[in-house]
Amino acid sequence: MCGIVGYIGTKDAVKIILTGLKRLEYRGYDSAGVALLNDTSNGHLTDNLTILKRAGKVSELEKLILNQKSAIAEATQGIGHTRWATHGVPNDVNAHPHTDPENHIALVHNGIIENYGVIKQKLLTQGFTFRSETDTEVLTVFIRSMYDRVKDLTEAVRLALSEVEGTFGIAVVSTLEPDKIIAARRGSPLLVGVGDGEYFVASDASAVIQYTRQVIYLDDDEMAILSRDGYATKTIGDETTNPAIQEIHFDLASIEKGGFDHFMLKEIYEQPNTFHDAFRGRLLASEGNVRLGGLTPVLDKLRRANRIIFTACGTSWHSALVGEYIIEQLAGIPVEVEYASEFRYRNPVITPDDVVIAISQSGETADTLAAIKEARMKGATVIGLVNVVGSSIARETDAGIYLHAGPEIGVASTKAFTSQLAAILLIALHLGRTRRLSPREGMDIAQAIERIPEQIQYILDHAESVKKIAEQYTDARNFLYLGRGYNFPVALEGALKLKEISYIHAEGYPAAEMKHGPIALIDENMPVVCIATQDEIYDKIISNIQEVRARNGNVIAIASEGDKRIAEFAEHVIYIPNTLPILTPVLAVIPLQLLAYYVAVQRGCNVDMPRNLAKSVTVE
Repeated sequence: MCGIVGYIGTKDAVKIILTGLKRLEYRGYDSAGVALLNDTSNGHLTDNLTILKRAGKVSELEKLILNQKSAIAEATQGIGHTRWATHGVPNDVNAHPHTDPENHIALVHNGIIENYGVIKQKLLTQGFTFRSETDTEVLTVFIRSMYDRVKDLTEAVRLALSEVEGTFGIAVVSTLEPDKIIAARRGSPLLVGVGDGEYFVASDASAVIQYTRQVIYLDDDEMAILSRDGYATKTIGDETTNPAIQEIHFDLASIEKGGFDHFMLKEIYEQPNTFHDAFRGRLLASEGNVRLGGLTPVLDKLRRANRIIFTACGTSWHSALVGEYIIEQLAGIPVEVEYASEFRYRNPVITPDDVVIAISQSGETADTLAAIKEARMKGATVIGLVNVVGSSIARETDAGIYLHAGPEIGVASTKAFTSQLAAILLIALHLGRTRRLSPREGMDIAQAIERIPEQIQYILDHAESVKKIAEQYTDARNFLYLGRGYNFPVALEGALKLKEISYIHAEGYPAAEMKHGPIALIDENMPVVCIATQDEIYDKIISNIQEVRARNGNVIAIASEGDKRIAEFAEHVIYIPNTLPILTPVLAVIPLQLLAYYVAVQRGCNVDMPRNLAKSVTVE
C-alpha cells in the first residue's frame, strides 16, 4: 500500500519526488522519506547519499527538506516513499528509505518479506547490524551482503530477490554504483516512466503523469535498471524482457481536487459522469442488450457457465453481493460471493465450468490476485472488473471490463462502487437476454440504466438535506444500517463508509435479521438508517422500521420519491428517484456516501486519509 517514487535525469529530483509523494499519499501516510544522490557530502551519510525521513504525513518530510534544501539542491537522482506500516510502528527510524550499515545502499519497499526473520538471523551471524524493526531493512542489508560477494549492484539485487519469499515493489540507489536506479516487483505494483533523457519509477501512474504519459508496467518477478542514458528490463531469473510502452489516458486535472474540499466529495459528485462512462458505448438501449468487447474471448464460457463466483474485498465485495442478487434474478445462474482473503486459503471447490469474476478498483489487491491464481489453477475462466488500466488483475485474468471511473484518490471508495455496479448490470443484462429476458424487458432495463446518471445528479442537487441530517448525529457512537433484497449490500456499504471515515461504529444487517440480535442495541441514542424503497418487500421493511420505533430508535429512511407513507415512521426521510428495483442500489448508496462524508467532516476527521487505512491493499 505504500507509495514509491524515483527519478533520474537532469531536473530537480527533490521537487519531482515530493510532488509524486503528495500524489501517492493516499497509499500510506504513516511516514515518508527520500534518498538523494548529489555531488556533495551531506547529512549523516557518507559519500554523496542523503537520507531524510520523518514520521507523519508528507508535509512533515517537506518541512525537513526545506531546512536541508541547500545541502540537496544539486540532486538529480533519488527515490522516495510514503509508508503504510506493516512491520514496525510508524516512527522516524522505521520510515523508508532504509540503508545498509555503511550507508551505501538505500532502498524503498512496498510489500512484506515473509522470510525476513530467517534472512535476518543469517545476516546477524555474518556480523551485520540493524537499526529498525522492519523487514525492509533486512532486504537492504541482504542486498549489501550479496554486493560484497559479486561486486555488481544489479546482480546483488537479483540474487537477493531470488531468495526472498513474499511481496515487494522496490527501488534501490547506491553510492557504490551511482547514476543508476534499480526497480523490481512481485505482487506489488510498479511502473517505469519514460521521458526525454529522464526516467521515473512509481507505484502509481498519478505520480509521473505531470512529466510523462509513456509508462512500462513491470510484471511479477521483473526488474528495471534505469540510468540517464536509458533503461533495461530483465527477470529475476536473469532473462532479458521487452515490455511494451503504454500510454496513460487520464489527465492531470483528474487527480486534483478541482475546487472541492476533499477528493472524496469530488468523487461522489463525479458519479453522474463515471456511471455513464462505465456503460457508454456498451449499452444498446434500442436492442435491450449490451456489447462487451472486453469479454469477447470468454463470452461463450460466460453464457454456458454452471456457476458464477465473485471474489473481492471491502467495497468491491459489497458490489459483488449486489451482483449476486441481480444476475440470479435476470439470468437464473447460481452465483456465489467470496471474500478473496478467505477464498484463497480454504481449498474452494471450483470446476472448469465455473466463471470467476474478480472485482478490484486498483487491480492490485493482493488477496484478490491470489484468489485469481487459485481459480485459474483449478481451470476456471476468470474475468476482471478493474478501474486501473495495466493493473496486475487486468493482466492476470482471461478477459475483463475496465470501469473508466478515472483515478480514485479518496481512500473510501465511492465512484468505483457505482461503476462496478454499472459493469455488473451490463453483464447481468447480457446474460439475461441470452437466457430468459424478452427484448422488451431488456429495453426497459437498458432505458432505466440510461436514466441513472441524471437521477444521481438529482440526489446530489439535494445534498444539503443530507448535510442537515448529518449535523444532528455527529456525536452518535453507533449506527445501524438495514436493508432487504438488493439493498441489503447497500446497508453494508453505507455502514462501511461511516466506519472508515468518521470512526463511528456502524453495522449493516438484512432488516429481518435485526430481531436475531441487533435489536437489543436499539434505544433513543441509536440512529438506524433504513433503505425503504418501494418494491415487492416494501411492507416488510416498514414492519422492521416500526420495530425500531417501538424501541425509541431514531430512523433515517432512504425512500422512493413520492412515498408519503414513510414519513409516518421516520424522523428523517431522504428521497431518491424512482427506478427499477434492481437499480435502486446505485441510487440508494449516494445519500449514504454523503451522510458518511458530512458526519466525518463535522467530527473534524480527515476523510481522504482515514487513520490506519490506505487505498490499495497490496499486502495481506
